[in-house]
Amino acid sequence: MRRTRVMDLDLHFEEPEHHNTKMWMLTFTDLVSLLLTFFVLLFAMSNVKIDEWDKIIDSLSQTLNPSPEEIIRKPTAQLNIGTLFHRRAVNLDYLASVIEENLSADPLLRDALIVRLEDRLLIALPGDLMFEPGAAVISDRAQGAMLTLGAMFDNVGNTIAVTGHTDPEPPGDGPYASNWELSIARAASVANAIRLGGYEEKIVALGYADTQYNRLPSLSDADKRRLARRVDIIIMPTSRAF
Repeated sequence: MRRTRVMDLDLHFEEPEHHNTKMWMLTFTDLVSLLLTFFVLLFAMSNVKIDEWDKIIDSLSQTLNPSPEEIIRKPTAQLNIGTLFHRRAVNLDYLASVIEENLSADPLLRDALIVRLEDRLLIALPGDLMFEPGAAVISDRAQGAMLTLGAMFDNVGNTIAVTGHTDPEPPGDGPYASNWELSIARAASVANAIRLGGYEEKIVALGYADTQYNRLPSLSDADKRRLARRVDIIIMPTSRAF
């Protein structure tokens, strides 16, 4: 019997070599060049709007060349509290002597009453000499005196308030329906006159009508009513608000 010898055949299949080529980039570069040329031609044929072009340039400049960052310093304190400047207040005792000396030289203000209280200085101006009955407009003869008073407060940093007072009688047929309206209107007129004279700080104007009438000293009825129709200028010892 014939034996067939089977021989193992070692078959080797060689894979084709793949070369790492970049020839495709030439085609891509040509395509990009053609596109760029196409857009340049479109731009050359179009009408450029200068304003729009400037906006584009500014936008690109900000994007490509941003402004340097600003360094914000951290606060040294835990709380950032704003500061307010107030003029320095004048000693009330010294101010009382200066006011008394200046008022004594004025024929209208010499009748004013200056009272040094524990925590304030009060100047009581006679309302009958400053206003017509039932009116809140400062009379012509009192205008100069009020300007003098305002100029005297020009260098004073103390807080000032003005309060108006009346007697118990109603104001009559004038423009004011009640003593409350009359008292606050007179206080506002005096406050405005002081501001016109040179005082630059805020002035608080209040109207008390006849609520303080019973607190006046024991006087004759005529003197008590005349004193009740007054305007008080109150000077505080500090420059802080009430």
